[in-house]
Amino acid sequence: MPSIRPVAESDHQIWLSLFADYAQFYLVDLPDDAASQAWQWIHDSDEPFWCDVAELDGKIVGMTQYQLMHRSLSGEKVCYLSDLYVIPEVRGSGAGRALIDQVFAFAKSKDISNVRWLTQDYNYNARKLYDSYGRKSDFILYSFPV
Repeated sequence: MPSIRPVAESDHQIWLSLFADYAQFYLVDLPDDAASQAWQWIHDSDEPFWCDVAELDGKIVGMTQYQLMHRSLSGEKVCYLSDLYVIPEVRGSGAGRALIDQVFAFAKSKDISNVRWLTQDYNYNARKLYDSYGRKSDFILYSFPV
């Protein structure tokens, strides 16, 4: 069973590798400063942005990053799971589920009643896991550079 813990400063190199692999999976060309900015947010106590890692047999095999966001229609905050990545060799091991469950536990500890995330339509393997939590929403994301 994987163990979950907050990412540590000493995990920087493995986190960089996971972050780059995650971007590559989603065909994102990372701007030069994206990784350093995300790392800074994770370790800035004034930023509501967190990262946890999954370990199997003492090796980091995945990560999730999440943040709080306002939801005006409920007048509450929700927890947005912005990034989830598990190395291909251990997918199906329970690491992804353990990372998601940690985000749910975090949200409950903060009295946040909702966790949400997005994925690509073609991410079928991950969607099998996500569908086990409940049905997907009917919303469609629009994203435009400005």
